[in-house]
Amino acid sequence: MTTGTWAPPTHVERVLYEAGARGDRAAVLDALGRTRLYVLVARLHADAPGYVPPLPSQRDEGSRRTVVPVLTEGMLPPWHPDWVFRHTTLDRLAAAWPHDRWWLAVNPGTPYAATLPARPADRRAWQQTVATAGGADRLRMRLLTHAGGPLHGPVAQALALGAHLAVLNGLVWNQLGAQYEDYPTDVARLRRPWCVHHRAGFREKLDTLLAARLVGRVPEAVLGMRRRLAARLGHPPTEQQWASMVTVNFERDDPYGDDAVEAVEFVRRITHYEERFRADGLLPPDGRIDTLAAFDHGRAVNVVRLALGARYCDPREAEQSVLRVLEPARRAYDSWPAFSLGYLLARLIHFDEGDPELMYQESLAIHRILVQDPSSPYRNLPWS
Repeated sequence: MTTGTWAPPTHVERVLYEAGARGDRAAVLDALGRTRLYVLVARLHADAPGYVPPLPSQRDEGSRRTVVPVLTEGMLPPWHPDWVFRHTTLDRLAAAWPHDRWWLAVNPGTPYAATLPARPADRRAWQQTVATAGGADRLRMRLLTHAGGPLHGPVAQALALGAHLAVLNGLVWNQLGAQYEDYPTDVARLRRPWCVHHRAGFREKLDTLLAARLVGRVPEAVLGMRRRLAARLGHPPTEQQWASMVTVNFERDDPYGDDAVEAVEFVRRITHYEERFRADGLLPPDGRIDTLAAFDHGRAVNVVRLALGARYCDPREAEQSVLRVLEPARRAYDSWPAFSLGYLLARLIHFDEGDPELMYQESLAIHRILVQDPSSPYRNLPWS
């Protein structure tokens, strides 16, 4: 569907347009309660330690009202080095609202605009809408595609390598734009866990991820031993045969035994999750995962998007950087499902210490969204 010469950038703008055309204020409010909203901030202010910018306001000459302008994700303007955005939500706006007579103006001047009164009763309704929609969890586990972003070709394929984290966090997967999540969050996520504080640090971290050096030397070595053993035997080894080879090799190379203990534990974890993948129909009976490199390749794309949002690179460098991820990913895997399973296995064996079942079900859901949803890039883009 197009609206005149406009095509809704994402599902959110489509819903807002259709609800507005019907005059359905409840549907507008429900859509706004289920999405991030963005407020423009001068980067000079955003970088000031401890500074919390007030909500912006402007005069709407048509209605003669004072409004607070916000944008939905699909309506953000192109990247600019000095103007950045912070995300907010309907309930957070309600809590910080400065004046009962001001109105909320969403996407003003566009076909996807909505203007809402913001009296105390209205703001309570905003908060109730968010609570009914599921609170903070409503923003997660969603496949979001921007109609104006890359949908075909190498850049789209490269961005799709980072789709796992985009789906997990409910962010658009196919965009190199004004932000990844928002400016403060992008800067903070680069600092922790990535320890990136500037442009040079970003480039160094990207090189490390491209070489798959962060996914773990020990588990990659363990998987490599299984590949070699399977080639020698002519069939997949048993878990015992594999564990014995791992023990012998690591005890030889690690006289203190620390790596050997860790390596045998990785054999157990990998075997456990591959068995679960087979039981859930993700792997064939004789299937196996030979490398975890997908985890670093997927995270490399997201580090690029964070660096673009943090203004540690510009859109041209960001595009060139994500394209660098394609070749190593294609060397390591032969399909989108294989890449996705490599990513999932790495995520599970490294981060299942809290609630492993919750982590497994979440990871399984992400994989199924990406390999089964008709709108997924994994269904619509060739692997190579």
